[in-house]
Amino acid sequence: MAEEELKQPKVFISYSWSSAHHQEMVKLWADRLTHDGVDVILDIYDLNEGDDKYAFMETMVTDEHVTHVLVVCDSKYTERANAREKGVGAESTIISSEVYKRVKQSKFIPILCEFGDDGEPIAPVFMDARIGINFSTPESVNENWEQLIRLLYSRPLHVKPKKGSVPSYIISDVPLPANEARAKYESLKQAVLQDKKCLRMYREDFTDAVVSYADQLRIKERPSTENYGDKILEDCGKLKVVRNQICDWVLLEAGSTSENELAEEVIGLLEQLRELKTRPLELNVWNERWSDAPSVFVYETFLYIIAALLKARCYHTLHELFTSSYIAPPDRVQRGTELETFSNFYGNADSLQDVLKPGQNLYSPAAELIQMQADRSDISFKDIIQAETLTFMMAILQDVHWYPATLHYAEHYEKLPFFLRAAQHKNFTKLATITGITEVSELRDKLKTKLENMPHYSRTFAFGPDFGLLMNIENLDSVK
Repeated sequence: MAEEELKQPKVFISYSWSSAHHQEMVKLWADRLTHDGVDVILDIYDLNEGDDKYAFMETMVTDEHVTHVLVVCDSKYTERANAREKGVGAESTIISSEVYKRVKQSKFIPILCEFGDDGEPIAPVFMDARIGINFSTPESVNENWEQLIRLLYSRPLHVKPKKGSVPSYIISDVPLPANEARAKYESLKQAVLQDKKCLRMYREDFTDAVVSYADQLRIKERPSTENYGDKILEDCGKLKVVRNQICDWVLLEAGSTSENELAEEVIGLLEQLRELKTRPLELNVWNERWSDAPSVFVYETFLYIIAALLKARCYHTLHELFTSSYIAPPDRVQRGTELETFSNFYGNADSLQDVLKPGQNLYSPAAELIQMQADRSDISFKDIIQAETLTFMMAILQDVHWYPATLHYAEHYEKLPFFLRAAQHKNFTKLATITGITEVSELRDKLKTKLENMPHYSRTFAFGPDFGLLMNIENLDSVK
């Protein structure tokens, strides 16, 4: 937030001249507040010879332009205030009147300089119930100074989060599977914030809970063909819960974990999620349509992970995800394919065709559902389109198959922020980190050549976006 947008605080300091040392300490605090941009009213600076000190005090306490009154509480101030003695007594009378009239306002802030033998702060009766700031030692002053400044500027460190949407299990007629992942995520979050040494244990607990939840929704017995599409749609809605939890996890660790470690952990989770698309051991027969729900879930979650990493600027991690080989699920290994590319995270669900928009022939039921379920405030559907554009670019460069289904929802002449910014050299280096191609001419030539040799995509996306424009191919690295 720009400095001019902040409401500048104006503060009056009420204190007792209990000693020269105490007065000097208050003066030092006043000077420090001034250096932090606070307009401070202090008697030794603002009360001149001949002024009526009682009128001055009353004006400062009641002035609507004075945003806060710091009441410096020590034993001498408390004694004089409670006895209504001398200047402090008159001043405290005015303050107490204002305090009692405005019970809920926070204009008056106790600055606690002394504590009794019982550990309770020494403060006047009229301030006794108010939460104060501990300034009883030089160490506590330094420790709590930011708290005071944030309070004066109305910029607290801890802000109540925006109220979210009603949990899906409240509005759904169908019960969700037990979900331990939320509790495991909160434990992991605390471990990350506290920089605990056993972070890997918390992370494994979380990822195991995520996979366990999703595994409960796999079809493990021959399903009924009646209302099968509705069943898949219902399961996809339940799986959205862990899609969001995985996205939260990536955003959390992107700000604290090394990119190499984060890449390794995400790759490990993706390998486990990939296995959800395969035949469960309980079934001797298998129809690929029976994995429609986990297929869409893995595809959608992969795009959200890519979008989250772009948002977190984890370009090396993205490079690792796109260029690494993934261990194939056991049933695939038996066919002689032990390692896979990221292309196996793509998924579709033809069973959703008739339940999403009956009577319409959707280009991709999976993409339609992903758009319907794009309800996060921090990662929009446009972010998902951008993530899929990057994924498609990497698929083209590495000669792996990827059908960019969500790009059916991009506008024909749409330009995406990440690729638009890559026109500037300093931002192109981010794309170069992801692709592993540092020379823009090489990257441009490869993309143009391969796009020209993909006529099937041109036919399918005849009324869709221009891939070259989406990727901003012609303008990459054109601005210094």
